[in-house]
Amino acid sequence: MTSGRAGQPPDERGPRGTPVGVLLLTAAVAVTALAAAVVGLTVPAHLPPDDPLPGFVRFGVAVVAFAVAQLARLRFRTASGMVSITWGEAALVVCLYLVPAGWLPAAALLGTGAAWTAMSLVTDRRPALELVRIAGSLTAATALAAAVASALGQPLLAAPTPELALALTAGAVAYLLTSAWLGGAGLALLHGIPIGPPLLAALRGKLLMFVGNVAVGLVVVTLLELDARWLLLLPPPLWLLQQTYRHRLRADQERRTWRAFAEATAALNQLDERGVATAAVTGALTLFGAELVEVDVARGDGRWRRYRADTGAQVRDREVEPPSATGSGEHELVRRLAVGSAEVGQLRVRFPRSAPPTARERDGVAAFGDALAAALHDAATHRELRLVTARSSYEAVHDQLTGLLNRAALLAKGDQALRQRAHDHPVALLLLDINQFKEVNDTLGHAAGDQLLRLAANRLATMTRPGDLLGRLGGDEFALLLTTVPVVDDRAAPLAYALRQAREIAERLAAPTEVAGVRMSVEVAVGVVVADAGTADLTELLRRADIAMYQAKEGGGSVAAYDSSRDAASTDHLALLAELREALEADDQLVLALQPAVDLATGAPTGVEALIRWRHPRRGWLGPADFIRPVENSEQLGSFTRYVLDKALAVAAGWAREGLDIPISVNLSARSLLDPRLPAEIGEALRRHQVPPHRLVLEITETVVMSELEVIDEVLATLRAMGVQLAVDDFGTGFSSLTFLTRIAVDELKVDRSFVIRMADSPEAAAIVRTTVGLAHELGLRVVAEGVETAEQRTALAELGCTAAQGYHFFKPMPADKIGAVLGSLRDTARGNVLPFRADGAS
Repeated sequence: MTSGRAGQPPDERGPRGTPVGVLLLTAAVAVTALAAAVVGLTVPAHLPPDDPLPGFVRFGVAVVAFAVAQLARLRFRTASGMVSITWGEAALVVCLYLVPAGWLPAAALLGTGAAWTAMSLVTDRRPALELVRIAGSLTAATALAAAVASALGQPLLAAPTPELALALTAGAVAYLLTSAWLGGAGLALLHGIPIGPPLLAALRGKLLMFVGNVAVGLVVVTLLELDARWLLLLPPPLWLLQQTYRHRLRADQERRTWRAFAEATAALNQLDERGVATAAVTGALTLFGAELVEVDVARGDGRWRRYRADTGAQVRDREVEPPSATGSGEHELVRRLAVGSAEVGQLRVRFPRSAPPTARERDGVAAFGDALAAALHDAATHRELRLVTARSSYEAVHDQLTGLLNRAALLAKGDQALRQRAHDHPVALLLLDINQFKEVNDTLGHAAGDQLLRLAANRLATMTRPGDLLGRLGGDEFALLLTTVPVVDDRAAPLAYALRQAREIAERLAAPTEVAGVRMSVEVAVGVVVADAGTADLTELLRRADIAMYQAKEGGGSVAAYDSSRDAASTDHLALLAELREALEADDQLVLALQPAVDLATGAPTGVEALIRWRHPRRGWLGPADFIRPVENSEQLGSFTRYVLDKALAVAAGWAREGLDIPISVNLSARSLLDPRLPAEIGEALRRHQVPPHRLVLEITETVVMSELEVIDEVLATLRAMGVQLAVDDFGTGFSSLTFLTRIAVDELKVDRSFVIRMADSPEAAAIVRTTVGLAHELGLRVVAEGVETAEQRTALAELGCTAAQGYHFFKPMPADKIGAVLGSLRDTARGNVLPFRADGAS
C-alpha cells in the first residue's frame, strides 16, 4: 500500500522544497531496505537437494511476482492524497512458500522498484526521491513480514496445514500494517497533518482486498502443492476479483465524494464574501484532494481579490489584477464563475502531478464552481442590500448637503431628549438663519451657496457639546438644542446662558472666510427660546424660536430671545381650544373625511382612513394642521380621541350592515398612548357599535417608541391582545424605522407621501420605497403607499411590489354618506380578487 504526492510541504523544507521529515523518513527506509536485502542474501538458503528449480529461477519468480502485484494496483483519492492498493499480500504469501525468506527483501526491492519506476515513466511522473521511499517502504514491510512468518513456521515448500496458513496470514498482516503505517507517515510528514486520517483511509480501503489477497495466496500455495497445472484456471477468477475490488472502491469513493460535496457546498451558504471564499478554498482542498486552490473574486468597483490555500489549509487573501483568460491544463482546472452574464470570479484547482484529475473530477469542479458562483453572487447582493439599507437609513435622518440631522430626525431625537430630562430641567433651542443667503446664491451661484452652508455647518459642529443636538431644518436654517443648560437658583440664569451661547456662535460664524473666491463674513440671526423640558415638545420650541429669530431680524441685531407677549398664536390657541369644547358638544362641526386605499392589482378596497375636518362657524373649514397640535398639547385630547373613534366606528358599523367588511383606520396621538385607560375605552366603543376589533386599525408614528415609558408598551400590548390592528404612519421618516419594528408588533406599514412623490426623480427615495416594501414582505406585513397622485407613481409602486395605495389619483377624502357607494362599487368590480387581511388568515 503506497501514498501519492498531493501538495507542497508547509513546514521546514530541504534543498528541493521537500519537508525535512520526509527526507529523514526516506533515508531511514532506504537504509533499512538495503540492509535487509544484503543481510537476507547472506543467510543460508535451505532448498531441497533435488529441487527442480535453480535458486536464481526462484529468486526471479519472486522479483516478477512482487512487480506484477504492484502493477495491478487500484488507486483512490483521499483528502490527503492518492492511495494505491495492490496485490502485495498475495505475492508475499506465494513468495514465502516458493523462495527462502532471506531472499525476499532483495526480490521485493528489485520488483517493486522496477514496477514503480515503470509506472512513473508512463503515467505518474513521480520524483526519484518518492520512488526510493515507496520501494524502501515495501521492502522494509516485506522483511518484517518474512521475519514474522519464519518465526511462526517454516513456510518454504511446506505442506499446506493450518499452521502454515497461520504463519502466512501473520506475515501478510505484518506486511499490511507496516506498509500502511509507512505510507501514512509519508503523507503526514509531506502535508503537515496527523497520521491518523491517511492511515485509517488506507486501511479502510484495503480491508476487503487484503482478505482476498491472503485467500488468493493460500489458494495458489495449495494448487502448487497439488498440481501446478491448476494455476492455468486462475486468471479469469483473478480478473473478476480485480473488477470486484475496483467496483467496491469506486462505490465507496463515490459515496464519500458526494457526502464531501454536500458538506462543501453547504458551507458556502454564508452572507459575506470572505466567508464564502474561505469555505470554498478549504472545501475544494478536501473535496478534490488538491494541492492548491485559488478563488478570484470580482468586486463591484472593478477590483479583484484572490483567496488562496494549499495543503497547509491556511487561507491567504490579497488584491490582484484581473485574472487572465487561461484554460485548464493536464494538472490544473480553471473554472470561470458567472451568474447569467455577470462575472463574479474564477476558480482554480491544481491537482498533484502524480494524480491528474479524472473526467469525474472535472465534472465535480464544474458543479462546485456553479455552486460557488451562486454563493458569491448572493453574498455580493446581500452586501449591496446592506449598503443600500445603511445609506437609506443614514439619508433618511441626515441632511445630504451638510451631514447634519435633518428636520425629521431632529424632531424625533429632540423630543426623545426632552422626555429623558426631568420635567423642570431647563433646555434651550437656538434657531439660526443666514442673512443675505439668497444674494449669495443669486450672485455667486448655487454651488457657492452650498459651500457657504457646509462652512456654517462645520463651524457649528465644532461648537456643540456632548448632549447637544444640531440639525439643518432646510434652506439656510439651522437649529441647535442645548440640553446641558446649567441649573441654578436664579430663574434668569438659563436664558442668560443661552443668549451667551447664541452670541458666541454668531461671532464665530462671522469670522471672515472665502467662498467661491470671494472673501465674506457669515452673518446670522439667532432666535433663542428657553423652557422646561416637560412644558413643550420640540415643534413648539421651534415655533417660538422662529418668532424670536424674526424679532432679531426686525430689530437689526443678531440675537433675540422669545417674547411670549409678541406671540399672537399662543393666545389664539387658547381661544381655539375653547371653541373645540363647543364643537365636541355640537356634533355637527367635527366631521369625518374618508379616503379609501385600494389594491393595486385588483382595485379592491383594502381599507379606509378616517380624517377629521372642522366646519368652524367663524373660521370656515379647518384641516388637521390648523388645530391638531393645540389639541394634542391640551387636556381635551382624551375627549377628542373618543369623539373621533366613536364617529369612525359608527361608520364602520354601517358598512357591516351593508355587507362591507372593510377596516377603518384612525390616527392616534402619541400622547394618547400614555393613558392606561385607552384600551378599555376602545374596547367599550367596539362593543357598543358591534364592530370586530380586527376591523379597527390604529395608525401611530415611529416617534412613539422613542420613549422608554413602560405604559406605552403596556397600552400597545393590550390593544394587540384585543385584536386591534396597528399601522405605522409615515414610515421611513422617523429616527429609527428598523428599531421601531423590532420593538412594536404591527400589521401595516404606510410609506410616507414624501418618498412616493419623489420616486421618479430621486433614486434615494425610490430605494427607500423599495426597501420598505421588501421589508414588509419579509415580515408578513401589509404595505400602503400614501399620497399617490399620478398614474406613473401607481405603475412604479406596482413594479416595486407595493400591494395597496391611497391618494388623489384614486379618491379624494369624501363624506361618510358617499363613501359607502364607492366602496360597494369597488368591491363589486373586483369581486373574487379581494385578499383577506391578516386577522382573517392572510400572511
